[in-house]
Amino acid sequence: MRVLLIGSGGREHALAVGLSADPSVEFLAAAPGNPGIAQVAELHPVTATDPAAVAALAAELSADLVVIGPEAPLVAGVADAVRAKGIACFGPSAAAAQLEGSKAFANEVMEAAGVPTARSFACTSVAEAAVALNEFGAPYVVKNDGLAAGKGVVVTEDLDVAVRHAEECGKVVIEEFLPGPEVSLFVITDGTAVAPLMPAQDFKRLKDNDEGPNTGGMGAYAPLDWAPADLTERVLRETVEPTLAEMRRRGTPFAGLLYVGLALTPDGPKVIEFNARFGDPETQVVLALLATPLAGLLKAAATGTLAEHPPLRWHDGSAITVVVASHNYPGTPRTGDVITGAEVPGVIHAGTARNEAGELISAGGRVLSVTATGSDLPSARDAAYALVSGVSLPGAQFRTDIALRAINHEIKI
Repeated sequence: MRVLLIGSGGREHALAVGLSADPSVEFLAAAPGNPGIAQVAELHPVTATDPAAVAALAAELSADLVVIGPEAPLVAGVADAVRAKGIACFGPSAAAAQLEGSKAFANEVMEAAGVPTARSFACTSVAEAAVALNEFGAPYVVKNDGLAAGKGVVVTEDLDVAVRHAEECGKVVIEEFLPGPEVSLFVITDGTAVAPLMPAQDFKRLKDNDEGPNTGGMGAYAPLDWAPADLTERVLRETVEPTLAEMRRRGTPFAGLLYVGLALTPDGPKVIEFNARFGDPETQVVLALLATPLAGLLKAAATGTLAEHPPLRWHDGSAITVVVASHNYPGTPRTGDVITGAEVPGVIHAGTARNEAGELISAGGRVLSVTATGSDLPSARDAAYALVSGVSLPGAQFRTDIALRAINHEIKI
């Protein structure tokens, strides 16, 4: 199989590692990729959000499968352009990707499908936002209606902060706060059949003890031994299958990766958000534990044959990833710092590049996702932080408490 992977972040490096390990993959290319992805794939300098350019590259490479990593190319219609060339593509159409592209659209779909989620209001003015914030009270949840690279959500006790975020975004969705631990569930689908992956938990706040500003994610782990045994089955029944049915009813079937962000509330699992692609950094841990060959699984979803695919197989043990971020992230990150110790197995590249001297340098906010597996959660955690200690990045920021509450049995539902 000849595969073209679209994207340049940590999620895409993790996908590239998984795809390259599939015995059926004889050729792997990536556009635009990064220095980590370059270790396992041929890179092409094509803009990921340019549908015509991506489709042309896929045709030029005689790709059998295109895998789209980030959300922006999906919303831009890259999957549609690739499929128009007759090439199988893993990723939803632009119309279906609005499940992530618009929080208001996602809430409309969930309401029509009867999916358990938070009450919400779509607001286009500060006056509307003020009414909604008053209705729900603190903690205030304000979401940018459009794409925001995982940083468009503010959860705060401070009304002034909530109002300011609403003003900055313009169109927002204001929701009631959902209590309980958060879980990420990835579901691979061809629009009808589903193959759920292993639930994971990520860490949104910059600092230990869930303090500091919201980020795109500072770490993750799987599996979740503390989660209800029937969690995946229940979410498929109450959320995923009704949502897919509603999308089919609308004439915009969703095929690809449906990311379900959940709060395990006292009333059961409720949806915080949908995404239309693999989450980052949860992908790093989920794929580290997946024993099923990745390319064949994604192609089955892309070609409508997922129902015929064998059941998924998983490695025993646990996986943890720790994100190493640049100085000043999630503000404007400092870039250009030289990185050492990062070109080893388990260190996933997210925001890296090469300077003129060929040195590896920081080129974004979240720079690396340091990932390790172990026979259990404590051993995976020890291995991950041992890898972190071998990486040098001036001004680096990383959390030291990834998975610690789970290990200490401190998570309550």
